[in-house]
Amino acid sequence: MNRSTIKYISFFTLAFSLLLSCKITKTYNRPEGGTNGLYRDVQGSDTTTIAAMPWQSLFADTTLRALIQEGLNNNFDLKTAVQRILEAQATLQQSKAAFYPSLSGNASVTRSKQSSAGLNYPAGTIVNTLTTTYQAGLTTSWEADVWGKLSSTKRAALAGYLQTDAAKRAVQTQLIADIANNYFNLLALDKQLEITRETLKNRIKDVETMKELKAGAVVTGAAVVQSEANRYAAEVSIPDLKRSIRETENALDLLLARAPGPVNRGSLAGENIASELQAGIPTQLLNNRPDVQQSEYAFRAAFENTNVARSYFYPSFTITASGGLSTLQLKDFFVNSIFYNIAAGLTQPIFNQGLNKARLRTAQAQQQEALNSFQKTLLVAGQEVSNALYAHQTALEKQDARSKQIIALQKSVDYTQELLRYSSATNYTDVLTSEQNLLSAQLSGVSDRLQELQAVVNLYRALGGGWR
Repeated sequence: MNRSTIKYISFFTLAFSLLLSCKITKTYNRPEGGTNGLYRDVQGSDTTTIAAMPWQSLFADTTLRALIQEGLNNNFDLKTAVQRILEAQATLQQSKAAFYPSLSGNASVTRSKQSSAGLNYPAGTIVNTLTTTYQAGLTTSWEADVWGKLSSTKRAALAGYLQTDAAKRAVQTQLIADIANNYFNLLALDKQLEITRETLKNRIKDVETMKELKAGAVVTGAAVVQSEANRYAAEVSIPDLKRSIRETENALDLLLARAPGPVNRGSLAGENIASELQAGIPTQLLNNRPDVQQSEYAFRAAFENTNVARSYFYPSFTITASGGLSTLQLKDFFVNSIFYNIAAGLTQPIFNQGLNKARLRTAQAQQQEALNSFQKTLLVAGQEVSNALYAHQTALEKQDARSKQIIALQKSVDYTQELLRYSSATNYTDVLTSEQNLLSAQLSGVSDRLQELQAVVNLYRALGGGWR
């Protein structure tokens, strides 16, 4: 190796070392999320949370567990989320490959003829203007990650991959909650239909009773007509309940990736779900709740993209090389036909119509957007936890009062019916009012129980449960 070659190698080694000593990218740090007070009125340092429970432990109903597992196996949104993970994984692999040199091979045969008049040789000179060139070789190129552009690109791709994984887990937690909520809603509608049908039977008996009392001159014809209207008031609500049941079944079938059809289910009375709701502390949302993680990874990717945009202001260091065999005679292809060239250089952008500045401003704006989205997602998570906790608390309070209300209204119906038979101190309007109030309270009692069950499901999802 001659001195000139050593001089060039030393120069580029020194220049490359100096470039490596410069660092223009920033190191990522998790943004301040502001988790204090997110749960509202819930204080303490106990980190025990129902989000750590597997969903199989939360739901005791084996039928519901089977439906959830079917949904996890077949749901199209979940399958789509898995495909997005594969897409992001391919992008990540591509970003890793950028650290290695590219290598391409080529082989060619070129036949060319030049103009004798265009060669400007003296008259009489004989020149072969028809040539055939045979060539085969390899070309490689490598860019040094001087300013951290390739590293930031890889970290952005990794954040994108983790973002899609978190998105898949967010879809899963939402899917479990949707299946459970629709299932409980179906049980509640079944119970309300059962109550309404039982009420209809009683009101049909009331009509017969009123007719008998009218025949005995105890009541007037108005009481008979009122009892019939009361009967039809209960009967007309049955089609609406049946329609709601059908629509809820179809919604559940869609979550399970089934064609519309009946859904196997138990009864509302047989449901048993956790009543001790432990929420943990707000900072656990950062690690437990998939959509919060997804939002943070989106911010992290935007942060690294800003690093990449910043690196475009600085020169790039590349090494290219090519070599192979080239000859004009095919028989001499392997005889003295070797050629090669190696080039190393720096490329510094000087004027590119403001492209780099626009790229950086765009990346910075997108980074701020991602930060805003992350902070909002965290606030929404806290809101949902607070709402679910309070919904559960108020549902329990209502159930206690509702049970007493139903007992009182049942007695009111019994008393007014007895008074109507044997006393003129009341009329059928009192009976009608008592019966309507009783039915309304019974249906509301079912809604109270549904609110309790769904509050547990919503809290479980809000805390990030269901993906473990």
